[in-house]
Amino acid sequence: MLGSVLPFSEDTADRVSEYCEQRSLGISDALVEHWEYTRTHFPDADKMSSKLQGSWMVFTAKDRKPKRVLEIGCYSGYSALAWYEGTRDTQAEVVTLELSPKMIAASRAAFKKYCVEDRIKLIEGPADQTLKTLTGDFDLIFVDANKDGYAGYVKTILDRKLLSPNGIILCDNVFARGLSVGADCAPWLNDHVRPYWLGCGQVLDEFNTRLIEDPRIDVVILPVFDGVTNIKWKVPAMPTKNGANGHSV
Repeated sequence: MLGSVLPFSEDTADRVSEYCEQRSLGISDALVEHWEYTRTHFPDADKMSSKLQGSWMVFTAKDRKPKRVLEIGCYSGYSALAWYEGTRDTQAEVVTLELSPKMIAASRAAFKKYCVEDRIKLIEGPADQTLKTLTGDFDLIFVDANKDGYAGYVKTILDRKLLSPNGIILCDNVFARGLSVGADCAPWLNDHVRPYWLGCGQVLDEFNTRLIEDPRIDVVILPVFDGVTNIKWKVPAMPTKNGANGHSV
């Protein structure tokens, strides 16, 4: 396949998503319960990650074995619970940042209900400020907050070296429902939410475009979920025997 994305219709995309979910690592009963609770109790629940994305989070955490996880944007706590489950082996500290009082209350209630307060630390306040109070580094950083803040958040993370030498930053929703790619790329969006996602698309397109120009990092955007940007520190090229930098062939 020479392209990177199959040309799914909306109906086919739903079928493929269900196919993947049924044939992937499942999420725990607690995660399913909290996902359903969030879906039915919050009118903006589409901000929450899907059940399949929850499986991906657990799988990714188990694979990378982080000792510290940082999450920017907690919402109802679903993703923090997934990071918690995925790091049982490493007993990682999970630090999650949230601004909304409503979502802070929902998250704290969830963390208490599921007895995860031993390793999840919720920090209240605007992330652009709380990021500057953090110390040490993190092996896995998940960015899923206000889209106009992504550029500043990632810059602060890199400038303050909050990302560990072998760590990874995962930025969610960088497609902005497709509108980062083009204003005509999401005909299925209704008029109620389209203005919001159009604004997100504009700032995320600028974020995506400028990020690849940063000489400190390597970047790959994957067309999964609503677009996920993977960011790592750039690894210096291996020298050849004569001392020159090696080149791939």
